Amino acid sequence: MFTGIVQGTAELVAIEEKTEFRSHVLALPEPLRRGLELGASVAHNGCCLSVTAIDGERVSFDLMRETLRLTNLGALDVGDRVNIERAARFGDEIGGHAMSGHVICMAELVEIDEAPNNRRLWFELPTAYSRFLFEKGYIGVDGISLTIGDVRDNRFSVNLIPETLARTVLAERAPGDRVNIEIDPQTQAIVETVERVLATRESC
Repeated sequence: MFTGIVQGTAELVAIEEKTEFRSHVLALPEPLRRGLELGASVAHNGCCLSVTAIDGERVSFDLMRETLRLTNLGALDVGDRVNIERAARFGDEIGGHAMSGHVICMAELVEIDEAPNNRRLWFELPTAYSRFLFEKGYIGVDGISLTIGDVRDNRFSVNLIPETLARTVLAERAPGDRVNIEIDPQTQAIVETVERVLATRESC
């Protein structure tokens, strides 16, 4: 489980390409790799990956076909940075919201509104997922727990404070970029349950 509170960023320093498969090597700063072991779960832009090798600061992760299809990790090049969060432990403060690290889709950044000490980003989701969007609801964007601002059809906005911009890769995003999206699991469960109940009643 993750909380959506990004602990830092890490640079992608090597890529090994295979058929419908990729291995990433990140240079993890010492605080982010403290106590790290093989098999541990680490979220990259909100996508949960397992550690496959540790060589000093160089930590390796494998990306299978489904990960490459659903996330923006397959588009990364050496030198790019990703948001990093280690798996939550019992007793940790939950400052964001409970997240699984399972990316459901990607969204396109379509607009940026700048204001002093603030930045509002507008994203466009695939239409099929717009039913999970609610004003003031939670959403995971590249692994960051954020509160939805406005909702317009399949578009939603988030408002970012300077701290979020300083600690994450969202500061580098530009219109046309795609971000990983994780829908709040509770919202998804409620919406899908209501849909099933209504569908059952309509068929009676």
